[in-house]
Amino acid sequence: MIAYVKGPITHKTPTYVIIEAGGIGYHINISLYTYSRIENHVSVQLLTYFHVKEDAQTLYGFVEEMERDMFVKLISVSGIGPNTARILLSSITPQEARTAIISEDIRTLNGVKGIGPKTAKRLVVELKDKLMKDAGGTDVVLPATVDNRLREEALSALTTLGFNRIRVQKALNKILKENPSVPNSETLIKLGLKSLS
Repeated sequence: MIAYVKGPITHKTPTYVIIEAGGIGYHINISLYTYSRIENHVSVQLLTYFHVKEDAQTLYGFVEEMERDMFVKLISVSGIGPNTARILLSSITPQEARTAIISEDIRTLNGVKGIGPKTAKRLVVELKDKLMKDAGGTDVVLPATVDNRLREEALSALTTLGFNRIRVQKALNKILKENPSVPNSETLIKLGLKSLS
């Protein structure tokens, strides 16, 4: 297995990069999460996962171990292929994916293109215990119940106003992280509007 590829980036797009290593150009598929972290780099080391099937051999690249680990766990679930896993990790961060699975946040998972309600539930059923075990029950901070209620109300209001669900979720996560004592959903919606405009 190829553990990582290190070298100059000879071509870069939001979905793949070509890295030259040892005189060979490696075509490596990436998520938007990885792209955002390497966008301004001219040389990089990407951790990799080599996916083999009958009609294709594909390299997937990751900027950090947490993302690669999440990718491998996602594709172990029936109905989740490498492309769906990559879309999920492009829509939400690895940490957000982990938190959504552990907190059984079906709506967040279901908001990702290609993941329906049944697949979202399967992700929770098959991965929740593994992720909690990996975390040792300590490093995943689940939002408080009040936060969940405020978040759901604000999410509903902002998506009704026409904002993209994934963008709204990211904005609300950031706001609640920076302002854990938001008093009510009205304030959260106002902060969300400010962040999204």
